[in-house]
Amino acid sequence: MTFDLFADDANLNPSLQELASGAFLLRGFATAASDELIHDIKIILRQAPLRYLQTPGGLTMSVAMSNCGALGWHSDRDGYRYQAIDPTTGLHWPAMPPSFSHLANSAALAAGYAGFMPDACLVNRYQPGSKLSLHQDQGERDLRAPIVSVSLGLPATFLFGGLKRSDKAYKIALHSGDVVVWGNASRLAFHGISTLQDGKHPLTGRCRLNLTFRQAS
Repeated sequence: MTFDLFADDANLNPSLQELASGAFLLRGFATAASDELIHDIKIILRQAPLRYLQTPGGLTMSVAMSNCGALGWHSDRDGYRYQAIDPTTGLHWPAMPPSFSHLANSAALAAGYAGFMPDACLVNRYQPGSKLSLHQDQGERDLRAPIVSVSLGLPATFLFGGLKRSDKAYKIALHSGDVVVWGNASRLAFHGISTLQDGKHPLTGRCRLNLTFRQAS
């Protein structure tokens, strides 16, 4: 089931919806901060440009990505990992802007997770035709901290499953400004993004930007 995928962003009011035990959708939570977030994303990407990473198996991901914060997520033939240095530039990842950390902490608190202090933020760009297969976020040292995911731009279908890849994955419509937070019993739930449909959004043009906040260390 997919819910209101093509609803008008402007008609979405902030609200908290429980997706599963420990997992919540905050409708429109980031809408008011969207312009500031986009401004800060542009600054980050000038310092750490988007790139297409390889999986350990040698496949190239269809989603372009970068990072900010003390640690950045990276993937290549040697595996998945967090590291302090951007391998593309040889420099430390850009610092996490206050707008990012404030939003992530506020969203986590609204979902019942107090004291969330992310030290890594993945910046992903989805273009029409790109997708993210079902996967778990399990490379963080302390799995007690939640994941906070912010959607900006084109609408997308979020896949949220169980603790096994074979568990049924539900389809949830995400709009610009929506935030998903999951932890506790759902912390290791499989999740992904269905193939992005073409379109144009006034905030991002023909793409969707996603910010995924993690407490990696």
